[in-house]
Amino acid sequence: MAASESVNPVELLREQIEGASPDVLQAMVKTFAQALMSAEADAICGAAYGQRSDERVNSRNGYRHREWDTRTGTIDLAIPKLRQGSYFPDWLLTHRRRAEQALVSVVATSYLLGVSTRRVEKLVEQLGIRQLSKSQVSEMAAHLDAQVEAFRNRPLDAGHYTFVWMDALTMKVREAGRTVNVHALIAVGVNADGQREVLGLDVASDEDGAGWLAFLRSLTARGLAGVRLVISDAHAGLVQAIGAALPGAAWQRCRTHYLRNLLTKVPKSAQPWIATLVRTIFDQPDAEAVRAQFARVVATIEARFPAAAEHLDAARDDLLAFTGFPREIWRQIWSNNPQERLNKEIRRRTDVVGIFPNRPAIIRLVGAVLAEQTDEWTEGRRYMGLELLAKARLITLDTDQHDTDNTEPTPIAA
Repeated sequence: MAASESVNPVELLREQIEGASPDVLQAMVKTFAQALMSAEADAICGAAYGQRSDERVNSRNGYRHREWDTRTGTIDLAIPKLRQGSYFPDWLLTHRRRAEQALVSVVATSYLLGVSTRRVEKLVEQLGIRQLSKSQVSEMAAHLDAQVEAFRNRPLDAGHYTFVWMDALTMKVREAGRTVNVHALIAVGVNADGQREVLGLDVASDEDGAGWLAFLRSLTARGLAGVRLVISDAHAGLVQAIGAALPGAAWQRCRTHYLRNLLTKVPKSAQPWIATLVRTIFDQPDAEAVRAQFARVVATIEARFPAAAEHLDAARDDLLAFTGFPREIWRQIWSNNPQERLNKEIRRRTDVVGIFPNRPAIIRLVGAVLAEQTDEWTEGRRYMGLELLAKARLITLDTDQHDTDNTEPTPIAA
């Protein structure tokens, strides 16, 4: 039924009833919506359609059609267009972003399963959810799960992924009547086009070698290849898993996380001095200077804090793996800071939930956030230049390159 410029809801309903239309309820909903939009458009124009008035500030300019999914079925609405500016009814069902849909779904599921707190109940009301049936939640979840699963299982066919960042986030979930900790394993890589993308997401009971190995093997099964360097914190079992699943890939220990660990080995009064010394290692112009400065810093710290110096010296190879790659990308690969920014966005959503009702709810929400982030990265500028990526791939990493000579380093003056 074509929309008329001036809607008379009474006449339209009379026609439907007299014609014994089987979709009377649907027609009533459509008629009411068209009448409401017509009234709102008239208010914006300052006069009714076809009315001559000195108060008129705008006029109609046809319609644009939009399908509206309702409980009575899908309705084809004719939304009025204006000659100046635009009009769209804010009461009409608007599309939520995937992460917002996931957040609503997870919170609603928690609410229905009785595991939410008083704070979550208030949040539910703020989201406009006062009465949700299990069928509505299930339908919303099924739609999101299909999108997230397609994202998680997509082929990793964008060429070589030279650099990969990995991290694990601890989250609480209710299982068998108890609240337990699980770990969301996340991998982000740089593809052959120099763009970052989320490679995978999984939930493991323990952050151990078995969990990481299974995660990495799932990535390689989907096509992950060409990895030269994995950047992460010192997660248990991750280094062994890298060697087993990604042969030829080196491991870069995040310098930021390591420094925090090192500072626990010295008194609080000495921590600023130690932090400043360690940072000088990464301020050098080339790989040779970095290694020379590392030796000097170890010798300097050893004079006052032998245990801390031994700890730092043992981490030499792990901390300096970045020096085997072009100087221009050192800042991007010597720490897990890019992943930390992504983690903050994930935490911003998951902290709202608190305790997840089940593991699929974690995958649903976190997966939706990661899918949105990948879309944003794809539309943004390259994270690494193609020439630098090509140069990085030509470098052959020597596992013995980290050996130090027998010369005695000169300590740095305190």
